[in-house]
Amino acid sequence: MSSPEKGRETQLKNIQARTGKTLEELSALVRQSGLTKHGEIRAMLQQELGLGYGDANALAGYVLQSGARTEKECGSTAGDVLAEIYTGAKSALRPIHDRLMAAIVEFGPFEIAPKKGYVSLRRKRQFAMIGPATNTRVEVGVNVKGLEPNARLLEQPAGSMCNYKVRLVVVDEVDVELVAWIRKAYDAAG
Repeated sequence: MSSPEKGRETQLKNIQARTGKTLEELSALVRQSGLTKHGEIRAMLQQELGLGYGDANALAGYVLQSGARTEKECGSTAGDVLAEIYTGAKSALRPIHDRLMAAIVEFGPFEIAPKKGYVSLRRKRQFAMIGPATNTRVEVGVNVKGLEPNARLLEQPAGSMCNYKVRLVVVDEVDVELVAWIRKAYDAAG
């Protein structure tokens, strides 16, 4: 874990200690407020919890960036994000995403961090990324070391967001082998 990540983790632990609330409870407070803009959430946290600017800013970022949500908790929010990602010609790729997520939620709890064109799946750190790379292909980034690359499991250059990439064009490519690679990454991230 890098120094910024350790610092962020320590800051979030301190926020929990000061407020007497878990990250889940703090995230629920933000969701219940109905606020969606970072600055509004930060101001609400400062007023409601008496947090300083830095702590409120970090907590707002945590809730918005990581989503602080599991797949089951996301409900319509996840659906809205995915509807934006899988629009137009990419809408035909949504069943691939849905099949992948159906397999991954069986692993246990994790966070979904929606990004502009994909979703990042995290435990203590990112273990996978899923999103349409083109109008005809979904790419799955798998973040784990020690897998044997092959024609399907493409090793990525050092410094990439994930160690491996898998390209999918049909739902049937979501198979036992792919799920096992993602499971290994999930276990290593936890």
